Amino acid sequence: MGWKGILGFEYGIVQGPLGPDIAGPELVAAVANAGGLGLLRAPDWESPDYVKELIRKTRKLTDKPFGVGVVLAFPHKENVKAILEEKVAVLQLYWGECSKELVIEAHNAGVKVVPQVGSLEEAKNAINVGVDAIIVQGREAGGHVIGQEGLISLLPRVVDLVGDHGIPVIAAGGIVDARGYVAALALGAKGICMGTRFLATHESYAHPTYKLKLIEYDKTEYTDVFGRARWPGAPHRVLQTPFFCDWKCLSAQENETNQPIIGRTIIHGVEREIRRFAGTVPNPTTTGDIESMVMYAGQSVGLIKEILPAGQVVKKLVEAAQLLIHQTFNPDSI
Repeated sequence: MGWKGILGFEYGIVQGPLGPDIAGPELVAAVANAGGLGLLRAPDWESPDYVKELIRKTRKLTDKPFGVGVVLAFPHKENVKAILEEKVAVLQLYWGECSKELVIEAHNAGVKVVPQVGSLEEAKNAINVGVDAIIVQGREAGGHVIGQEGLISLLPRVVDLVGDHGIPVIAAGGIVDARGYVAALALGAKGICMGTRFLATHESYAHPTYKLKLIEYDKTEYTDVFGRARWPGAPHRVLQTPFFCDWKCLSAQENETNQPIIGRTIIHGVEREIRRFAGTVPNPTTTGDIESMVMYAGQSVGLIKEILPAGQVVKKLVEAAQLLIHQTFNPDSI
C-alpha cells in the first residue's frame, strides 16, 4: 500500500514545492525527518549559488533525502545544473516540457525526475522520456493549476496509461487527510502530494496572517486575476478573501504592472515591491496590506482546522490511513 513508500522514501507522502519560497529548508527538513518526500522550491530566476545554499541549509536540518521543484516556465538551466551538482534525491518539474535530455542528465547525476502533469497528453510525454514517477494534478489543487480535469477522473486514466511501466503515480489536488489519501490509493496512486495541508504548518514560510486565513475561510475559486504579467496563461486557485471577492471580475486588459504598490517583501534573498494583483503570496518578511495579497489554497482547505507541525501531518496521515483501511475496508465490513 501507499505507506510502504515510493522512490526509496519511507512513506508515499510528498510535500509540494510551494512557491515562491514557502517550501523552505525548515518545512522540507521536517517532512524528510518524518519519512516523507519534501521539495524545496527553486527561485523563478537563475540563481545557482542561492539554490546550492538552500540545499545545504536543508542538509544541516536533516540527513534524509529530499528534492527540489523547478518551474520550467521561468529561466532554470543554471538552477537545474546546481541541483544536479548537489545530487539531491529528486528533481521535480512543472509547467513546461520535460525533455529526454534533461531526464538522462539527471539520471547520470543519480537524481530521480518527477514531473507534475495535468493531462493525459503530458503524462504520455513523461512516460516516453523515462521519468521516475509522475504527479497527477487535479483542478482542485491550490496555486497554479495546469489542467482542467478533476483528480478522480484524470488519476485512474494516467494509472491505466502507465500500465506495467513501473512508474509510480502520485495524486495531487484537494487531498488533505487520510480519507483523501485512501481514495487516491483506491484510484491506483502509489502516493499523494499535498500543498495546502503543508502550507498550514508551523514550518511553512507563509506569513502568519496567510496561515490564519486558511483556517478562517473555506471557499476557493479558480481564477486568473493574479500575476497576469509575470506568468501569463497560468490560472490559479485562491482563497475567497474579501479582497478577491471585490476584484474577481477584473477586466482582462488589467494586470499588476500599472497597479499601486501595496507592500514589500524579500523572496529568496531579493527585495521586491508587491503591486496589487501580483502573484506573490506573503511570507514572514512581507510588510504592507497583507490581506489584499494573493492567498493560494486548494479546494479542500475547509477540511483544515489547525496549524500543525509538518512531521505530525505526515505521522497522523499514515496512521489514520492505515486505520481507515483496516476498519472500514476489511473483508468483514464490505
